[in-house]
Amino acid sequence: MIHKGPNPYAPDPNLKVWIDGEFFPADQAKISVWDHGLLYGDGIFEGIRIYNGKIFACTEHLDRFFESAVAVRLVLPMTKDEIRSAMREALKVNSLTEGYIRLVATRGVGTLGLSTKYTANPSIIIIAATIALYPQELCDTGLSLISSSYVRNHPNSISPRVKSLNYLSSILAKTEAQLLGAHEAVMFNHLGFVAECSGDNIFIVRSGELQTPDTAAGILAGITRNIVMELARQRGIAVTEKALVRDDLYAAHECFLTGTAAEIIAVTSIDGRQVGNGKPGEITNALKADYEKYRSA
Repeated sequence: MIHKGPNPYAPDPNLKVWIDGEFFPADQAKISVWDHGLLYGDGIFEGIRIYNGKIFACTEHLDRFFESAVAVRLVLPMTKDEIRSAMREALKVNSLTEGYIRLVATRGVGTLGLSTKYTANPSIIIIAATIALYPQELCDTGLSLISSSYVRNHPNSISPRVKSLNYLSSILAKTEAQLLGAHEAVMFNHLGFVAECSGDNIFIVRSGELQTPDTAAGILAGITRNIVMELARQRGIAVTEKALVRDDLYAAHECFLTGTAAEIIAVTSIDGRQVGNGKPGEITNALKADYEKYRSA
């Protein structure tokens, strides 16, 4: 059934969205139906957190944004410094000191057809808003996961290091989890090894060692993931990037996910199997506390 009433998920009408150098009220922030970002998912994005009025890991996110652009042969119309300034302006206009930035670049308006020859003027979009990926209750008690039937894209189809606008496989995996009564889905690669969840990296703890899939598994090497591994090493916790299989998840003493929006969140159930004692683990909680101090510094 098509919903025709007021949209309960519509953004705050007072929000201002930056599009190609101008601010628009949220309900007027639009792109053309001819934009190849809409027609073909031809574009890239970054999700960036705001803490205490500061853009967290801004340099790392901008570096990855430009690397994604190079990978998909998208010539961005702005420099890193110009985008950084525009993001700061978006925070100021929206009076945000805590929240989230969605930075987007589309291929731009063009004719129907896949060729990039028939597009011009790539668009840059900056959405600065608040975000709450999971309610506090789940942050305290942990998530339930399922093993998804949807496989991560083969690395030779499109590099997992590119944050493209085409997230359909992740959307289907997330939907599958929700339909089965779980919060998230673990996705495997074409060889059957653990890759990542629909939008977050995954870690397990076994015998005091932190383990996570390596980049060869076809994962996005997340910025939060990298920070967490460094924080673990600073604590003297051994960190191993390795090929993991489903049974490794089942045998884990602890499990947690990392991501820009999720930060660090515990997993207490996988495919109906309890992880550890069914509560967020000691190492998970310690790293979560370390991360909160790090991002607030």
